[in-house]
Amino acid sequence: MKVRTPRTVLEAEAIQDELRSLLDLTGPGPRRPSRVAGVDVAYRGERLAAAVAVLDGTTLETVEEVTVGGRVTFDYVPGLLAFREIPALLEALDRLTVTPELIVCDGYGLAHPRRFGLACHLGVLTGLPTIGVGKTTFVGAYPDPAPERGSWTDLTLDGEVVGRVLRTQRGVKPVFVSVGHRVDLDTACHNVLNLTPRYRLPETTRVSDRLSRRALIEDCRSLLVGSDQRKKMG
Repeated sequence: MKVRTPRTVLEAEAIQDELRSLLDLTGPGPRRPSRVAGVDVAYRGERLAAAVAVLDGTTLETVEEVTVGGRVTFDYVPGLLAFREIPALLEALDRLTVTPELIVCDGYGLAHPRRFGLACHLGVLTGLPTIGVGKTTFVGAYPDPAPERGSWTDLTLDGEVVGRVLRTQRGVKPVFVSVGHRVDLDTACHNVLNLTPRYRLPETTRVSDRLSRRALIEDCRSLLVGSDQRKKMG
C-alpha cells in the first residue's frame, strides 16, 4: 500500500481514520515466529536514521540489519509520530532480503489517542503482523502488575482495553504492550516475553535502537565531511 505524506494535522488525522478501518485486531498472529523484526528511528535536528533489525525468533541472533538516513518530512505532533517515521521505515523494510513474520515497534499500536499508533500504521501499510512495546505509558490508566515476570494488568482508555502493562523481568518497571495489526493481545504478550529473556526491553528493540543511533552518527558525519569538501572545492 502506498504511503501518503500529509501536509497538515487534519490531513494526517483523516488518513489515520481511513486506515484504521483496515485493522485486523483479532489475529491471532504467530506464536513462534522464525524471524522477528525490530524497528526504531533516531533523530538529530532535521536528520533521522531508521533501522530494521531482523532476529532469529528462537536464538535471538541477528539475521539482517538495514538502515536508511534522511530528513524529517513532518513536524512532531503528539499522536502523529508515525508520519515522521513511516517513509524511512518502509524504505528500510523494502531493502530486507528476508521477510519477518512479526514486527515489533518501539511505541504503540491500539494504545493511542486515535487507536492508531505506529504499530497499527506500519502493519496496515506492510500487511505484516505488528505489535507495539512502549517504554512508558502514552494513554490510559492501569493498576501496577505484580512484581513477578509475566504478571500483567489491563491498560484501559475510556473504558476500553487498549493494551497490557507487562512485567518482563522481576522487580523492574513494566512495558506497555498493544496490538498493531494481525495479532491478538495474548499472542503479543507471549512474543514479548520470549523476546525478553534477560532484559526489560525486547531484544528487537535493543538491537534496532543501537543500530539507528549508530547509523545517525555515521549519517551526520558523512554530511559534515561532504560539507567540508564542498567548501574546499569552492
